[in-house]
Formats: sequence, C-alpha cells, structure tokens
Amino acid sequence: MSQENLLSSLKSLVSTGASIAQTRLELISVDVQIARTQLISLLVMIVSALFFLFFGLVMLALIIVIYSWESDRMMALGLLTGAFLFIGLILALLIMQSLRTMPKLFEASIAELAKDREALTK
Repeated sequence: MSQENLLSSLKSLVSTGASIAQTRLELISVDVQIARTQLISLLVMIVSALFFLFFGLVMLALIIVIYSWESDRMMALGLLTGAFLFIGLILALLIMQSLRTMPKLFEASIAELAKDREALTK
C-alpha cells in the first residue's frame, strides 16, 4: 500500500515537473519571438535612418554643386535636403532610444525561474 502511495506521489511529482518545464520552455519561446521582432524592427529603422542620412548628404552635395545656378532649384534642393536629414535624424534618435530601453533577453523567464527556485527552497 505504501509503495502505491509512493509511486503515485512520484508520478505526480514528475508530472508537475514536466508541466513546469513545458511552461518555462513556452515562456522562453515567447521571449525569443519578442526579441526577434524587436531586432527586425530595429534593423529596419537602422537601414531607413542610414538611407535618409546618406540621401540627405547626396542632396547637400547637389546643393553645393548647383549653388551658382537659379535660386528656385536651390530652394527645392534645400528643402529636400533638410527633410531627408530631419527624417534620418529622427530615425537615428528612435534607434538610440530603442537600444536604451530594450529589455534584457529572457527577463521574464529568469524572473519565473527565480520564483520557482524560491518556491522549491521553502
């Protein structure tokens, strides 16, 4: 009779352990998906920022080359250059802010595992 209770208790313990492990693995999976999404978003912003900054520099070079021509062209090129540089700088600031506020990888999983360890030690 006591062996049956011990076996039942052991099965329950293994089942609970497997359930905890599955939950933690699912949590880690979600953390990886979130990190991947943030990385892709950050890469898109970096590429966009670089595009607009480089295009703004090309436009600035055109302003210098065309400086001696008609004033209407200068106004258009000046506005385009300013717009591209402004967009590039805004995107660069967003990138820097995203890098500063990016959460630690697997932060939620680490916190849950710490709770599990604390619960098991009691």
